[in-house]
Amino acid sequence: MHMPSKIEKKQKAAKLRKPPRDFSYTQNRELSWLRFDNRVLDEAFDETVPLFERLKFVSIFESNLDEFLMVRVGGLSDLAELKKQPVDNKSNMTASEQVDAVMAELPGLLTRWESIFKSIEGKLDALGVHRARIDSLTPEERTFVTRYFQAYVSPVISPLVIDPRHPFPNLRNGALYLACGLDGVTDEESLLGLIEIPTSMNRVVEIPSPTGTYSYILLEDVILACLDSCFGSYKPLDRALIRVTRNADIDPDGEGVEEEEDYRQHMKRILKKRLRLQPVVLAVSGSLEKATLKTIRKALELSRRSVFTCDIPLDLGYVFGIEGKIPEHLRNELLFTPFKPQPNPTIDMSRSIREQVLQHDKLLFYPYEAMNPFLDLVHEAAYDPECISLRITLYRVAKQSRLCESLIDAAENGKEVTVLMELRARFDEQNNIEWAERLEEAGCTVIYGSEGFKCHSKICQLTYREGMALTRLTLLGTGNFNEKTAKLYSDFMLMTAHPGIGEDANLFFRNLSLGNLRGDYRFLGVAPVGLKPLIMRGLDREIQRALVGEPARVFFKLNSLTDREVIDKIAEASCAGVRVDMIIRGISCLKPGVPGKTENVHVRSIVGRFLEHARVYAFGVDSDMIYLSSADMMTRNTEHRVEIAFPVLDPTCRALVHEYMGMQLRDNVKARSLTSDGTWVPVERKEDEKPFNSQEALLERAYRNAEAAPEPVIEAKPAPEPEPQPVAPKVQEVQATVIEPEPAPAPRPEPQVTKPAPETSAHRDKPAGKTKAIERHHPGRVRMGLGLIGLGLKTLITGRTK
Repeated sequence: MHMPSKIEKKQKAAKLRKPPRDFSYTQNRELSWLRFDNRVLDEAFDETVPLFERLKFVSIFESNLDEFLMVRVGGLSDLAELKKQPVDNKSNMTASEQVDAVMAELPGLLTRWESIFKSIEGKLDALGVHRARIDSLTPEERTFVTRYFQAYVSPVISPLVIDPRHPFPNLRNGALYLACGLDGVTDEESLLGLIEIPTSMNRVVEIPSPTGTYSYILLEDVILACLDSCFGSYKPLDRALIRVTRNADIDPDGEGVEEEEDYRQHMKRILKKRLRLQPVVLAVSGSLEKATLKTIRKALELSRRSVFTCDIPLDLGYVFGIEGKIPEHLRNELLFTPFKPQPNPTIDMSRSIREQVLQHDKLLFYPYEAMNPFLDLVHEAAYDPECISLRITLYRVAKQSRLCESLIDAAENGKEVTVLMELRARFDEQNNIEWAERLEEAGCTVIYGSEGFKCHSKICQLTYREGMALTRLTLLGTGNFNEKTAKLYSDFMLMTAHPGIGEDANLFFRNLSLGNLRGDYRFLGVAPVGLKPLIMRGLDREIQRALVGEPARVFFKLNSLTDREVIDKIAEASCAGVRVDMIIRGISCLKPGVPGKTENVHVRSIVGRFLEHARVYAFGVDSDMIYLSSADMMTRNTEHRVEIAFPVLDPTCRALVHEYMGMQLRDNVKARSLTSDGTWVPVERKEDEKPFNSQEALLERAYRNAEAAPEPVIEAKPAPEPEPQPVAPKVQEVQATVIEPEPAPAPRPEPQVTKPAPETSAHRDKPAGKTKAIERHHPGRVRMGLGLIGLGLKTLITGRTK
């Protein structure tokens, strides 16, 4: 008889304690993301999309992939070095297995990317938008290129010869380099030539061309065409453009911040470090001898599978720069019809925005509607003598930001302006650092959040004194307060004077200033503590309805779904009979339609002209609970960030969101359905069903509403003839409800400040311990709390804040 060993006994005991995880209805996050980026590339193949717009999708695919390799594959590569690797809790794969799976998928994707780029460029060339190649330069073009190189490029570049006395240099992350093997007069072997493509010069060089056409050559091709003159007596034997993508998955708080150190200086050091972290992949455009490529690969310590070759330009970011150069007679054919965000039909821009929000909640819908009402409201507040304070969280800000200029004006006008600037917004850190410095110089109070928890919330609160009373306007968004992205991303912003939401928002800002991430809110769901329970209670309510035979439904619109606990709860809802409709633009680790597990789950994705960015959570057949949010259902958002979900209580605003949900679910042009094997397929269209593109329909609706909206009345005029009214959604006779918070538990320690752990199958402890504020040189919490209370009493009694 076999006697179980101690190890077998422990394994058996572990199985009894925790049931094995079910992977039948989940898939790996990284592979799901690659399928999403492939969906982006599908737009480049869509012949109904204007030709140059298709080229832009080719560039977006590459940009997305670069960030994925830097962040996700870079981070996984670090974990793959561990002796005991964490296991993904959606696919049961180790970090090294995930890297292997990604690397196996990449060659096919890149081949597809290269082929469609060549196809689109060929068609553009036939129409008169021509990129000159070295091997096909006309005599006139070659003369121009040679003269341009001698006059402008040669004085700027610094060719390097790499030999045993000159070690291999650090190749900066994402920078372009020209590489070549060299044959010289000496007997030295393994000579390598390198030239960094200067970023101080325009990468697109216009070539003289006939009227009505546009010809250009890339700066790297100018250098390649004149390479023989770059290395003196050394003769280039081969040549190619190379680009290194490095790991950029740095934890900004990982090294710790010195107690007396300015956090901005710490972030500047982190950004410099990102340029020289471990390489992840090497891209090569051109032809290098095996010995030359091996020298580069060995110097970068990369395996053969981490080197990808192609025959098209590297870094297609230049594509967006040539859009404005397209000849006028070709623009209608090659580009989308220009669209300007339209006025919101419920807002009269000739009246005070503040007064209108006090009368009625307003819901802005970007990019179909302009951001101007929000920007004007903040500008009004900066000069309104009754406004006493402005508080806002900023995650990504436009380089030229009218919003930030208004905040500076407000501070200079004596308002109390508090800005939580998130310096850790990946790849926007430098811009945020610069704005933080400007805001602080103007007199704003700038804070940086809590260590280990990025503040991803989009919330602004304006406080006014009216006699002895205080009123608050609260502005909450699903996307950033960013004038640039508001023209490209599909997002909501709620403008409300609801006293309960206002009180919650006031408490939120107070908690942030004190470094407290654990607060009790009645109307808002605030991560890292209160957001996921709100979602779970909403799902539980629908599960209970389904179990007693009542109709039950849940709708989610997200960028990504990776949180395992939420996924399992959705599967539980499906098994109970709840219909779950989801629109997920990017990653979905849940697979719908799995028999006995997720049969009642339906997942769609929409990739189109605008980036779908809004997050919507709706519960109930009549959607009596509708929340908008800044948070995706990813563990990083629900447990390791400061996020906000907010209810839509106004009937008109709710009707707008409800209608929007319906239009997106009707889409049968840009929408794709997720299958039970994790792949995306076009939505089936019935024979008698007309094509319906939800984004185009929303564009048309915005135009109709703007045309039908009455003109502002400047002076008394005879009554005009009745005009068409804006398209108004049908307002449902459904009482809006909110998910009631759970009874306050016994006091617990605040969330622990630790680096978020990767999602693994191991149990994740809830945050515990003391939260450490990143902002330095500020009073202690007790003193700050007493100061805030005193300021509130002083403001209420005297009306003054200074």
